[in-house]
Amino acid sequence: MRKKQQLSKKLPLTLDELEQSLQEVFTNNSDLLFSRYQHYGKKFAVFYIPYIVESGKVEEFILSPLLKREMKWTNLTILNEIPLGSGEMLTSLDEVLEKVVKGQVFIYIEGEKKVISYVLLNKEKRGLEKAETESLVLGPKIAFTESLVTNMNIIRWKIRSNDLELEELVVGNSIPADVRLVYMKSVANEEDVQTMRQRIQDLDVDFVEDSTVLKQYLEDNTVNLFPQFNITELPDRFAYDISQGKVGVLVENSPIGIIAPSTFFSFLESTEDRYMRWQGGSVFRILRFIAMFFAIIVTPTYVAIVTYQYGVIPTQLLISIGESRAAVPFPPLLEALLLEFLIEFLREAGVRLPTKVGQTMGIVGGIVIGQAAVETGLTSNILIIVVAMSALASFTFPNYLFGTSVRIIRYPFIFLAGIFGIMGIMFGLCMLIIHLLRLTSLGRPYLVPLYPLRLKDFNKSLFRLPLQFESKRMEAYRPKDAKRFSKSEAMKKRDIDE
Repeated sequence: MRKKQQLSKKLPLTLDELEQSLQEVFTNNSDLLFSRYQHYGKKFAVFYIPYIVESGKVEEFILSPLLKREMKWTNLTILNEIPLGSGEMLTSLDEVLEKVVKGQVFIYIEGEKKVISYVLLNKEKRGLEKAETESLVLGPKIAFTESLVTNMNIIRWKIRSNDLELEELVVGNSIPADVRLVYMKSVANEEDVQTMRQRIQDLDVDFVEDSTVLKQYLEDNTVNLFPQFNITELPDRFAYDISQGKVGVLVENSPIGIIAPSTFFSFLESTEDRYMRWQGGSVFRILRFIAMFFAIIVTPTYVAIVTYQYGVIPTQLLISIGESRAAVPFPPLLEALLLEFLIEFLREAGVRLPTKVGQTMGIVGGIVIGQAAVETGLTSNILIIVVAMSALASFTFPNYLFGTSVRIIRYPFIFLAGIFGIMGIMFGLCMLIIHLLRLTSLGRPYLVPLYPLRLKDFNKSLFRLPLQFESKRMEAYRPKDAKRFSKSEAMKKRDIDE
């Protein structure tokens, strides 16, 4: 295990002194492989951590050339003749300690003032697979992986332009992680790029586990329930947002990309909306808005009406509700909370169990427990329909974190409805809107284009128009170059022989 310390000794050293110095840091000798060799009367050592280095390349490209040469080695001849392009010379043992855990192999000739290093990192990674959390019917299915190099390769393949910038940054004090700030130099707003860069550079943490954790550190309001930065596992979604002038962040060992700035409405957008005709894309986007309203309001409205405002219910429906609730011993508030918690239990169990078992658990558990609850008088059958509608609506959102926020918000609304009725729901909605009006994402208003009002951006947030009408990027993000293509040329009628 590596200790947080610096080596007091300085080069040049004997091999014994070098090995002793390294063992002061790597207390477990199996962590560091330190091999000694002698060649034409010259002693040298090759050392590295075996399980993070490609051992085959060490044998083929380093040890074999070193031992077969029929002349004495020097640092300069090693760099010139060993066929690896990543070689460099280090003058400090502290630099060696910093890079040995990054998969580098070191060669030290006894008595020299420099250590030669080569990058031979053995990266364990999975292959490119289909996206799991953002399922699509149309469009590319490929997803990011845990390898930053692979993810950068995918983005370069998606955006084949010299204008694409992949700026290298590092996060983490004790365990550094490579980060890439991704943006289009001629499109992205410089203020957004600088803000994101500054937040990453100013971050003072020992370790960042994943990009979703980094996102929480970087957001404008860290105690707010709603996500302010979008995340995606789809390179296609990531590349499209970058081309529109947004700023992206990729993190080593994370299959998720961060996108900022984001608006409230961007969490209701799906990449699939662009791959179908504009009528279908608009309908499904509006359907998600309605689903969001249903997910928040339906159950609280039932509780409020049955508890206080039952006069608004039609007589026939009121009789049906009365008959179904006749045997229920709980007030509507407790009855609704019981079913809501039951749905959440089933959802959480389905997620944690293996895929096939989880699907069976959700279907069978919902049917059996729901039917049993009605027959035993714990709840009414009408409330089961209401809660099921609310649960289905909350699962329609493309962004998982946004859907989780909506489900959590539903509970305060249920309490307000059970205590104050319809007035409680209206109060909750007013407070929710005020809260959303105060939010920002990378300094940009969260509810744009509704607030501040930007009518030209409606077709990029609330609905879709034919592609020839989307000649400009979203003005709310203030891109350097708002124009995507010439609208007049796109709408021009051409003959078949032109």
